[in-house]
Amino acid sequence: MRHVTTIDSRRWLAVGTIIAAVATGGSLWLSFGLGLVPCELCWYQRILMYPLVVILGVATIEGRPLVYRTAFPLAIGGVLIAAYHSWIQYTGAPTACSVGEISCGIVQYRIGGITIPNLSLTAFVLITAVLFVIARWSN
Repeated sequence: MRHVTTIDSRRWLAVGTIIAAVATGGSLWLSFGLGLVPCELCWYQRILMYPLVVILGVATIEGRPLVYRTAFPLAIGGVLIAAYHSWIQYTGAPTACSVGEISCGIVQYRIGGITIPNLSLTAFVLITAVLFVIARWSN
């Protein structure tokens, strides 16, 4: 099996950092640019995504592929919450989840027909895949 060099791992880490940064920037734009109020599950997803920008960014600069050990729990937790949030919106399942008047089951906005939780799920899945590649080649 081929091992990832520091340059290869940095490239993969940079890809993960870019994905996390775009997701973070997008969530901030939805809040501050469009004035959307995040629901409770959106807040949890943000809590898991925002640190990934810093964690993966620093690991990229320092060339630390073993950062996957720190980043995996955040990314997998994000996948689970975003998948649950997407499921709630898709099925219309009743939920007690809300912040003020914003229910987690309400679709507030779509980008290209895709809901915000689906975009979050996509970002977390891509980051998890990047971390899996790094973990696979780093051991």
